[in-house]
Amino acid sequence: MDLETASSPLSSNGSTSAARADQSAAARQLAQRLDAAQATIGVVGLGYVGLPLAVEYAEQAFDTVGIDLDEGRVQQLNAGANYIEDLDDDTIRQLVEEGRLRGTANFAGSDEIDVFYICVPTPVTETNEPDTSYIESAARSIAEHLRPGQLIVLKSTTYPDTTEGVVQPILEEAAREKGLELGEDYFLAHSPERIDPGNDEYTTANTPVVAGGATETCTHLTKKALEQIVAEVHAVSNPKVAEMEKLLENIFRSVNIALVNELAQLCDRIGDVSMWEVIQAAATKPFGFMPFYPGPGLGGHCIPIDPHYLSWLARKHDFETSFITLSARINEGMPFYVVESVVEAIARQPVQLSEASVLVLGVAFKRNVDDTRHSPAGTIIKLLREKDIDNIHYHDPHVDSFSVPTSENGTLDIPAVEELTPEVLQQYDATVIVTDHDAFDPHQVAEHATSIVDTRNALEGITDPALREKIHLLGGGEE
Repeated sequence: MDLETASSPLSSNGSTSAARADQSAAARQLAQRLDAAQATIGVVGLGYVGLPLAVEYAEQAFDTVGIDLDEGRVQQLNAGANYIEDLDDDTIRQLVEEGRLRGTANFAGSDEIDVFYICVPTPVTETNEPDTSYIESAARSIAEHLRPGQLIVLKSTTYPDTTEGVVQPILEEAAREKGLELGEDYFLAHSPERIDPGNDEYTTANTPVVAGGATETCTHLTKKALEQIVAEVHAVSNPKVAEMEKLLENIFRSVNIALVNELAQLCDRIGDVSMWEVIQAAATKPFGFMPFYPGPGLGGHCIPIDPHYLSWLARKHDFETSFITLSARINEGMPFYVVESVVEAIARQPVQLSEASVLVLGVAFKRNVDDTRHSPAGTIIKLLREKDIDNIHYHDPHVDSFSVPTSENGTLDIPAVEELTPEVLQQYDATVIVTDHDAFDPHQVAEHATSIVDTRNALEGITDPALREKIHLLGGGEE
């Protein structure tokens, strides 16, 4: 599809206009290079978002460069070694061998890159304020190599006005020195990532994405660039809309998970009411309801972090996001509730708390993945240690090593149990299921663990009354 015939998003005055044939030579040249698969793609940040994106472009015959300051990660990639479970090992090896995909730990030679995707982390500070230092660093490095015909797309999840308020000024400073104009010579947009680790049905290629450019031409070029690898691209009027919609996606989940987490605690207080059965019953309604489930707390990069972005931004505008803040507080309190349940399980046994042993099943933030970012398991283990429980081990077939922060600002490696056997399960006073990996055998766990705290309803199929007696289900209403 030619740039001149691409559909246009709404402009700032609400009207729709077709892309004009008299757009700049730089815009037309980039559009032509994209259509011919001759554009060079640069992906800054080779993590869970960046590497799958780079692989998609390389598979479509684009010369693709991954840029990451982690030299170990770059060396792995250049050796054809895959380090993300969702990607196919053979695919990456073949792309590297054919020269379509390569990694580098610096920006040398970035003048040759036509389209930059910024896929770097966007954490929050200790006071829950956005930390845009990674984005700023990437933007400064790109600015050093800025030239006509380049498109820069921020994909990192962030707050509205990051693209135009943080990235754009950095690029403009370099552009003024080189006599370049935004929207004419170089182009800028935001297109939030929609990666769902462990999801085999929706991948980078078939998940629709949103794109909003700093100018109309920026939007058209971003849409064109993404359409080379994504089946559906929805254009919006500006980067702020794209940034805000990503927050809406994740805060929608945060709020609904908080609702069922709070009701799960209430069900436990009431007794004889299982929140899991309640949700199952409500889900029979074919309209007006979407099921969400209780759990030990939120994990991953986006959902635990995004509410803080918006709350921080709201305060700058003298607005309080009370509803969103409350939801985040409820979800952040779930690991404390889980630890209380573990302590109660131990209290029913003839062992002192300081001498008790606990086995944590699953430290990834969700089932069947190796991603431990912001996993509630880390907080649960830290809180258990604060209860003087030092004998804590974990088992997770997807995670080889796991550590938690200490009060001395260091980290502590948690010993791993490599093989889950009946003998291993019997050694612990309490077993807490934090992640419901498919690899766990529920019958084995139920039969041989001494006492179980199930935060995911992983043992739903266990109906033997004698086995159910030693299972505490979060939100199960057994108390």
